[in-house]
Amino acid sequence: MVSILGSRDELLRVIEASFRADVHVRGNEITISGSPEESSLLVRLFEEMVELVRSGAQLTGDAVERSIAMLRMSSGRPADVLSLDILSARGRTIRPKTVNQKRYVDAIDKHTIVFGIGPAGTGKTYLAMAKAVKALQNKDVNRIILTRPAVEAGERLGFLPGTLYEKIDPYLRPLYDALHDMLDPDSIPRLMAAGTIEVAPLAYMRGRTLNDAFIILDEAQNTSPEQMKMFLTRLGFGAKIVVTGDVTQIDLPGSTESGLKVVQDILEGIPDIHFSRLTSADVVRHKLVSDIVDAYSRYDLATAEPHAIKGAKRPRGR
Repeated sequence: MVSILGSRDELLRVIEASFRADVHVRGNEITISGSPEESSLLVRLFEEMVELVRSGAQLTGDAVERSIAMLRMSSGRPADVLSLDILSARGRTIRPKTVNQKRYVDAIDKHTIVFGIGPAGTGKTYLAMAKAVKALQNKDVNRIILTRPAVEAGERLGFLPGTLYEKIDPYLRPLYDALHDMLDPDSIPRLMAAGTIEVAPLAYMRGRTLNDAFIILDEAQNTSPEQMKMFLTRLGFGAKIVVTGDVTQIDLPGSTESGLKVVQDILEGIPDIHFSRLTSADVVRHKLVSDIVDAYSRYDLATAEPHAIKGAKRPRGR
């Protein structure tokens, strides 16, 4: 009961704040009184929580809130989502936290090329990295290749101090950070020196054929259509590709089209290629991140509407 209700009933308070019903606990018995709809939902919630505890999962306030959201949206069973272990590393277990994240992870298992498209904080790259490390540990692949386009977000590479490698390194730092979460930091230099793990700018992929590798292209919204085609055609035998990006945060100069936007029209529907689309509901960072993403979406919609004149002809060209 302590595992379900939390230390000092902290999880019970989360539940009570989310329902218009009364929950009474006496010993090992929980009594619910409220409307049929709310009571039924609460019963299902406690059943899911019991199953999660039995599976070895540690319940937190965040897990309970996500379970409630899944049940209210009828989007899936929390026990199926929150008990899926992707990777156990450095004293913690990496799991999907939303239904869409689980679908994304399942798609990586089933397809050769998967696109994870969604806003910041939805776990696109982190979950793909966890799947890559797991595939390497299981010897499903011989190496992991992590790549990003070196595109400035307002800065200019030429003005940064140091050699070309030192200028590019900050763009790859988020990939290194994720690796340090999932592997023993002492083993990373050895694996990189042996070529088992490679972290490189996208330009370094040109002309290569990547066999028996798990390849992740991060920040793919900052690729041009030509770069995207170049990258996808690096696919070799026994390899798997995951492409991640957020089409609302494009840093390409001028009128350059995003390869991640264009590729959806070109490859949608091709067998063994899957597009996973995540939303602000899948954000797993601070709660404010989800609110910020939603606020920007509303702002973009509001500022775009005055220009959308009904019946007006679209001007030719750009």
